[in-house]
This record gives sequence, C-alpha cells and structure tokens, in this order.
Amino acid sequence: MTPPLFELETPRLRLRPFRAADVPALHDLWTDTDVRRFLWDGEIIPLDRTAAVVAESERLFATERRGLWGGWTRAGGTLCGFGGLWTFRDPPELELLYGLGRAHWGQGFATEIAAAIVQYAVKQLHMAEIRASTDVPNDASVRVLERLGFTLERRAVVGGLDTLFFSLRG
Repeated sequence: MTPPLFELETPRLRLRPFRAADVPALHDLWTDTDVRRFLWDGEIIPLDRTAAVVAESERLFATERRGLWGGWTRAGGTLCGFGGLWTFRDPPELELLYGLGRAHWGQGFATEIAAAIVQYAVKQLHMAEIRASTDVPNDASVRVLERLGFTLERRAVVGGLDTLFFSLRG
C-alpha cells in the first residue's frame, strides 16, 4: 500500500508538512511582531522551540496523519503562512490552527489554507466536527472561521485570555 500523501493544493498555494529544513523560515514567520501577537501571545520563542514543534508535527503526520502544513505561494514559492490540526489545552482538544505572515494579510490566503485543512480533516480523517479558537481581538481570524461556516459556541477566559470557541460539523 502506498503511504498517504499529505500535500494539499489550493488555487494559489501548495501546502505540505513542515520539515526540519523549514525551521528557519517558520521561525522568522512566527517571531514577527504582528504574527506572534495572537499566535504566541507576544512571546518571542527561541529557535529550538520552533524546531521542537516541527519535530512533533513530523511525528504526528507519521502516526496520526495530521500536524502543521506550510503554505507556499505557487507564484514564487514563498512561505506565506501555515495551518494545521493541533492539540491545545488541558484536557487536550484538537483544533484547526492557521496564520499568515504580515505581507500576505488581506488577500484571502488564511481562508484558503484553513479551507484546505478542513477539507482534509473531513475527507481524509473523517472528522465529524472540527473545532477552532481565537483571541477575541483577532477579528481577521474570526472572519476566516465565519467564512468557512464555523459557529461560535462559547466565549471564555482561558489562561488569562478572552477566547472565542468555534465548531464546524461536517
């Protein structure tokens, strides 16, 4: 049997699982002031933390067929963003995750990335429900989830952050 391919395509992007060679580019994206504001709550994470996340993602793809994808533009091959299915909080909850580099905001790339991953989750992983959360002030992320048909389920303060929780039933 041929192993499953995890590469996804959208009209403007190629998504593939992150590899160790991608760590420097991903770290640059994740430590950008505007990106880390909601992703890492403003923290400048060290390079080895990015490397550890990529290593965990590689393990998850090998064992659970999920993890983090990088989104590269078809025109030029630039890393513009990322997305994935990742576990957050305690007790653990699997959620859709996505983000973009500042230069790519406002062009619909986040919706493309998130939609491709939702489609993968439904068709390949047979997920009946997909969850997502975002900080209340992250209006752009809320708009992406609404465009994809997610429903707001609740608002709660988690870890000191005012958070919105969404779900999409497949």
